[in-house]
Amino acid sequence: MAEIAAAHEAGLVRTIRPSEGQSMKRAVITGLGFITSIGNSREEVSRSLRETRTGIERFAEFENDPAIPVSLAGTVKGFTFPDTDFEDWTYPPQYKISREILRPMAPNSLYAYFALRQAIDDARLTQEEVSDPATGLMCASGGSMWMAYANLDTMLKRGVMRCQPMGIINSIPGSLYINLVPAFRIRGASLGLSSACSSSAHALGLAVDLIRTGQQKRVFVVGAEDCNKFSILPFATVRALSVQTDPEKSPCAFDKKRDGFVGTGGAAVLVVEELDSARERGAEGNIYAEVLGWGQASDGYNVLAPDPGGDGLTRAMSMALGDAKVRPEQIEYINAHATSTPFGDPSEIKAIKAVFPEGQRPLVSSTKSLTGHGLSLAGAMEAAFCCVNLKEGFVPVSAHITELDPVCEGVPVITRPVDLAPKLVMNNSSGFGGTNVAAVLKKWDVGDA
Repeated sequence: MAEIAAAHEAGLVRTIRPSEGQSMKRAVITGLGFITSIGNSREEVSRSLRETRTGIERFAEFENDPAIPVSLAGTVKGFTFPDTDFEDWTYPPQYKISREILRPMAPNSLYAYFALRQAIDDARLTQEEVSDPATGLMCASGGSMWMAYANLDTMLKRGVMRCQPMGIINSIPGSLYINLVPAFRIRGASLGLSSACSSSAHALGLAVDLIRTGQQKRVFVVGAEDCNKFSILPFATVRALSVQTDPEKSPCAFDKKRDGFVGTGGAAVLVVEELDSARERGAEGNIYAEVLGWGQASDGYNVLAPDPGGDGLTRAMSMALGDAKVRPEQIEYINAHATSTPFGDPSEIKAIKAVFPEGQRPLVSSTKSLTGHGLSLAGAMEAAFCCVNLKEGFVPVSAHITELDPVCEGVPVITRPVDLAPKLVMNNSSGFGGTNVAAVLKKWDVGDA
């Protein structure tokens, strides 16, 4: 295709080399797991996306403190963390975890543990397959600022020897893979990634490359974050959070009145597997989607603000299309990064306009208007949403829009339900520092070549 050849010449296509003597493998999604503000199972998440059910509510941790300027959060239902003592934590009764495994965890690791259990069951993997040296784990989290604060506060006030023995384990960004590798007896490649709000999108891209090059048969991609004032409120200091008090009005990505994002936490897991491996174990009928390609690029612009013209995201999307060998007009839906900030949404819209030809642009929505913004969790969670959309044949609405921002003219932002069962979709993620990731996913039909 002329477009793909031009992309290669422009340096917008990544070159992936398989291991010596091997052909390029194909990466498919065979399992999903969710602990999110809009549901703690695939069925609950699907219902919320279909029916535009918000996970946002007034957050108890923000109440009764006039110094806190925000009110809303995408709360994770069924979990309580009254203090840092894991013995006091509660979670839905259908989930089980041993004291030994729970002890070194922060909330984000607990969310991830249950979401990974779901994904393993969904993919119908045996313990032998989970512990196969060819099964890896790519994790993304910002760590637990709550646990870090509690442990450092104890160290300063009571002395270092009064700190929790597991304080270093449960607070650092690497806490996810540190906890999950022994808990699930993972023996393949494991890594923790931290690239702001693109972190778990990068984890997905790296997992795909490990599959393609034959280094792993399957990789668990995990994104998870705490959901508390310590993980959300720091964003108030840079005026990034919505000050709305009505969960039926905010967040409202792409709306003219948007005033910032609403924070959330939870976990999402994707089982990325080599196609032949899935077929060999009889799991082809369980495939949600194939990851055709992905791309990444940086703005080189500002530590906080995105490039106003969307340059980095433009190149990331172009690279993803080139890697996937897909023409822009073939993409039917984009799950946008759009967090509902005044500067971020227009930047993404301009990038979409630059990549996709006028009159042939895909439908666009932001599921963050239902879930809140999951930070490092966002990329994995929204890629998993795309898998549900592809498998079940629908696209979600971009909620709470009453007056579309004029910058969106010419881009079909979904403000009401539409009749579309997409076959090719794109998922976008962007983060502080100007990091951008885009992935192209294709609906899987049994018997696809």
